[in-house]
Amino acid sequence: MSALTISNQGAVRTLTLSRPDVRNAFNDDVIAELKAAFDAAGQAGDVRCVVLAAEGSAFCAGADLNWMRRMADYTRDQNLADAGQLAAMLRAIYECPKPTIARVQGDVFAGGVGLVAACDMAVSVDNATYCLSEVKLGLIPATISPYVIRAMGARASHRYFLTAERFSAAEAHSIGLVHAVVTAEALDAKVAELTQALVTASPSAVRACKRLLQNVADREIDDALVALTVAGIADIRSSEEGKEGVQSFLQKRKPSWLL
Repeated sequence: MSALTISNQGAVRTLTLSRPDVRNAFNDDVIAELKAAFDAAGQAGDVRCVVLAAEGSAFCAGADLNWMRRMADYTRDQNLADAGQLAAMLRAIYECPKPTIARVQGDVFAGGVGLVAACDMAVSVDNATYCLSEVKLGLIPATISPYVIRAMGARASHRYFLTAERFSAAEAHSIGLVHAVVTAEALDAKVAELTQALVTASPSAVRACKRLLQNVADREIDDALVALTVAGIADIRSSEEGKEGVQSFLQKRKPSWLL
């Protein structure tokens, strides 16, 4: 049985974690499904943005207990291969050429925080609880750390990686992990507000913006970075959609991607 439900509404594809009985915890099968689903969404010509959602009371509780029991007897080489699959899945979300939104309807623990952080945007219900619980189990949030530290910053990560404290949705918002906190009744409306903004933008420009963000973030401003940004604006200005967007603005009409 699939761990994911996939649906489309217009240009928005929603990937829903559908294992509420285990709080949407992931195992090797779920990881493989998520990677394949984000890879497919990234290549689909009719998809303009991707929403990662979940069923039940929890968004994602991290690793599945049965999977953890199997891992307890893994050799180091087996652990390397296993962690590599998780890393590949997170990277597929982060590098998906379509913009991604985490629709957080419930609690988020351990690796689940990595799912939220790997998405471009996150909207959370106000009663969700967050926790990077790994050190309580004698582990570390290593594989998810590149994405979580980018999302909530090194300073907040020092606290919550080391203490494994639970923190509220309001705190997740204040440290930058999520972009908006709303009531459960307002969650879908807020996600729809973001998806509407995304699907009305130039598809080519959105893809280029994602690459720009990933290439520029945290880099030293040197000659190489300046050259990269100069080439980026020159390329998009001379592209078909770049020219169409400017002309439609000057001519006070809708651009072709909205017709």
